[in-house]
Amino acid sequence: MYDLEEQEQIDALKAWWRQNGRLVIAAVVAAALAVAAVTGWRTFEARKAGEAARLYAGLEDAARGNDAAKTKELSSTLMDKYGGTAYGPMAALIAAKASFEQGDLASAGAQLQWAIDHASDEETRAVAQLRLAAVRLDQKQYDQALQLLERKHPEAFAGLYLDLRGDVLVAQDKTAEARSAYEDALTRLPEQGNYRLVVQAKLDALGGAH
Repeated sequence: MYDLEEQEQIDALKAWWRQNGRLVIAAVVAAALAVAAVTGWRTFEARKAGEAARLYAGLEDAARGNDAAKTKELSSTLMDKYGGTAYGPMAALIAAKASFEQGDLASAGAQLQWAIDHASDEETRAVAQLRLAAVRLDQKQYDQALQLLERKHPEAFAGLYLDLRGDVLVAQDKTAEARSAYEDALTRLPEQGNYRLVVQAKLDALGGAH
């Protein structure tokens, strides 16, 4: 009797397997492929990050050596092929600095905007916004500069943003507003540091109080 029941269970299991076996195999294979894909993606991302780091180190060397051609080549590669990593936006900042020093404000502006659009951290975005505002100031695009300076940024950048805001307002002959911006900048900047002396000098030139 026990053997008969056992055989019936085996037969039922065989029937179930004939009906559902392919689905089970497909699910197992899919799960295995998913695990392999995640592992492969992590390996790929690690290798990609390593390549980007190597290229970025070369870019820093080229920038320090004032090698304009190499700086342009490496920054373009990092922005095009590794834009999804942290190195892409940082490369754009270096490229923009080189363009600015060469007097190419249009390229500097485009590279800084790219950094803003692709930065994944607030600090890099804040630096790019600040530098782009400075470019807009040089281009006499004062309203755009002020709009950039009004954007969200970490508190650590507040003094720098306010100082540049003062510069823009001076360029617009808005002396009272510029004085207020410089005064606010002084309250946000560290007590110790030469940068405070620069801001204080600007404030003194406007007749501001210490």
